[in-house]
Amino acid sequence: MSWDEEPEQAAGADTERVFAALPPARGRGFAHSWWGVRWQQAVEDSALEGAVMSAGRRTARAGAVGAVSVRPGRLTAVVRDRDGTGRRADVTLRRLSADEWRRLLAVVAGEAGHLAALLDREMPPHLVADAAAAGVDLLPGIGDLEPECECGEWDHCVHTAALCYQAARLLDEDPWILLLLRGRDEGTLLREVRAASAPVREPAAAQAPAGVPAAERYAARAAHGGDPPLPAAPEPVERTGTPPSLVPCDSDEVDPAALEFLAADAADRARVLLALALRPEHAGQPVPGGYGVWQDAVRLAAAGPPQPVAARLARGCRRSALELRLAVRAWRVGGSAGLAVLEDPPAAAPPGALAQLAAAWADDAAERPRLRASGTHWTVVGEGTQLRYGADGRWWPFRRESGRWAPAGAPSGDPAAALLTAREAAGPDRA
Repeated sequence: MSWDEEPEQAAGADTERVFAALPPARGRGFAHSWWGVRWQQAVEDSALEGAVMSAGRRTARAGAVGAVSVRPGRLTAVVRDRDGTGRRADVTLRRLSADEWRRLLAVVAGEAGHLAALLDREMPPHLVADAAAAGVDLLPGIGDLEPECECGEWDHCVHTAALCYQAARLLDEDPWILLLLRGRDEGTLLREVRAASAPVREPAAAQAPAGVPAAERYAARAAHGGDPPLPAAPEPVERTGTPPSLVPCDSDEVDPAALEFLAADAADRARVLLALALRPEHAGQPVPGGYGVWQDAVRLAAAGPPQPVAARLARGCRRSALELRLAVRAWRVGGSAGLAVLEDPPAAAPPGALAQLAAAWADDAAERPRLRASGTHWTVVGEGTQLRYGADGRWWPFRRESGRWAPAGAPSGDPAAALLTAREAAGPDRA
């Protein structure tokens, strides 16, 4: 399959996934994951009729949406009315064009974090913002979700609205269905990502020697006005793994388990960095900044080393095991930016943050929480939840755990969505 193909001709265009009906949703929250909350927010932002969307949400919460079929560009389900009558509802979403898929692949290939996450079959939250910067919208916007229903309504009805909300709960289970809706199934996209991560190699010259003495090389250059061809690049490494167990030694200064873990991490990072460095557009990319000792220790701990290795990382940085665990949680939801929000002291709140807070609950003042401000930190009065405004302009949810503020989930550009994430993490009694 080529990225030059039109979406309707692409491999996987006929892929269908069917999700069983979900039970009624309990508690105040509806979606729980970063992807589910963002989809729900996008649906509500693009709605034309608030009353219909509210009724659809109640219908989905009641468990009235049957099994959902997900295909490229289409959601389908039977939604039951209060009297038990079933109505087939369809919601269509525009599939990305061939050019948009090319740009999305370039975004993935240009960011080591996206590349590594997708190769591990994970969906990195920052992919949405980075894709939008390249002109590719993954989440739906105004007018993108087109309704079709047996009830005969020309616009969104209770049935199609319920189906839209149900998709948020499906994204909680598997965020890959968003890319399927946009036109690519998981298998097809992963093949393209692996192809993008393979080093670009020039064709090897016939009978190229394995090595050329320096004297011969300079002589050839003088005689022919150029350098002789280089040897062919080595075959790319398809996938790295844990190296063979090291031979134990008698020295207490060498920890074989730690050394194995470091070797595996270095090999995997080298594979990704080499793949990115050999891409044609890499020369124009800025050189990324390095990590400090503590940042790199947190990055390593986030990869899930054996417990003795994690304990050694904490001791080496003169941090407690609890401090490392909280730092790892922050890293997993936001990388170095998440770690900075966890550890940096509150700064003066910029006007942009205050404007976002004012707009978040503008349409429903009754839902606005009581917030106690401390610079860029806003604590909800009477709750163990907190919002923090990061230097990247996003809101980070936190919750109180054992006397400490701990990261509660992925950040959001909307403080209300971030607070919902914090409340869901705090449990149904606080939500």
